[in-house]
Amino acid sequence: MQALTIFGIPSIDVFHALVWGHIVFGAVGLVIFWVPVAGKKGGWWHVRAGRIFTVSMLATGCFATLISLTTLYDPAGTHPHLMTHPDFGDVTVIRDIFGWLMIYLAILTINLTWYGWQTVKHKVNRVAIRDPLNLFLQAALLVATINCTYHGLVDGQVLMIGISTIGYATVATNLWFLYKPKPWVKDWLMEHIKALVGTGISVYTAFFAFGAVRFLPEAALTPTLWSIPLIVGLSIIFYQWYRVKNPKRKVRRESSVQAAE
Repeated sequence: MQALTIFGIPSIDVFHALVWGHIVFGAVGLVIFWVPVAGKKGGWWHVRAGRIFTVSMLATGCFATLISLTTLYDPAGTHPHLMTHPDFGDVTVIRDIFGWLMIYLAILTINLTWYGWQTVKHKVNRVAIRDPLNLFLQAALLVATINCTYHGLVDGQVLMIGISTIGYATVATNLWFLYKPKPWVKDWLMEHIKALVGTGISVYTAFFAFGAVRFLPEAALTPTLWSIPLIVGLSIIFYQWYRVKNPKRKVRRESSVQAAE
């Protein structure tokens, strides 16, 4: 089988260069994600760590998109180590999981990151949040989600069908906030939390699942491995939403602690 090239460069070399860029920016995001999540909200560390996380996730998503396109162009050449594996030794499977599924997750990551940044940047000014790029990313994610679902159905990849539900929910809830008639004064904060913690879910999912292919291929497609980041992330989102909706309980609890001291 003749090796394919991209602009005269072997596709596997292009692939490896993109993977390294993806790893570098992704590693920064994996670590810095916990600073704004666990730290004081609105504080110095929260703001600066949030900016670093945003930039790293946008870069990570862009690298992932290019990696996916490279895989779709040359699935066997970019993943030769999987061609003899019983679970992945088929060009269609490699194209589905490392092409269509990964490009869906990449666009999901970019969508959530940009949307989450815009919600805190403009807060109650939803007209500014409805910028052309933000609306384009909603359309792009919807197309990527439908495509992921389609290939999951056609090729019998249940994982692709299940994980695509996140994309539909993301587009629906994003557009609902952007166009709802009477938003709550803290809706922007709820959406900010949903979006950036959702970005964390996306990048940790990719880290666990695609990283497992290198070390434990048998576990890479198991629902359990994919569900861990989702369960943890949703727990963080619901907890933070509860704190936003019940600020008085937080104040009373802190007052009780101070009184005890």
